[in-house]
Amino acid sequence: MSDSSLCPCNSGLLYKECCQPLHQHTRVAEDAEKLMRSRYSAYHLGLVDYLLETLHPSKRHPGEREALQESISQTEWLGLKIIDHKEANNLAEVEFVAFYDDEPLGQLRERSRFTREAGRWFYHDGLFLPPLKLGRNEVCFCGSGRKFKQCHGS
Repeated sequence: MSDSSLCPCNSGLLYKECCQPLHQHTRVAEDAEKLMRSRYSAYHLGLVDYLLETLHPSKRHPGEREALQESISQTEWLGLKIIDHKEANNLAEVEFVAFYDDEPLGQLRERSRFTREAGRWFYHDGLFLPPLKLGRNEVCFCGSGRKFKQCHGS
């Protein structure tokens, strides 16, 4: 990505100011939402090592790398929308919807669980939720600034 590219996580920040420092290990995620955003960006950019590093060690399994690589190669991620973020006592949940190219538009809606250990956040697992109902006049999830109906809703 170029230095002037917006971050894939739809934070509105430049990638170099948002998820890139986490991906390059020059900064750690200060909260679970930031880790969630950086993991989405890692999926978008194909950063398998980062996804494995931020997955809790107890959840890493043989074949995980290959499964991630296959998923990344088969999915074109279009946008991320954070719905809710709750955090207390080194535990957190982040509810989000990640949109991907499919016919019709694909959604991965999940309530993810995170833990903080030794100053670092890790993804544990998530509960899949029903797709989000999108309003035609809402701002599109992709960050274009256009209404959903004029962008990905057509």
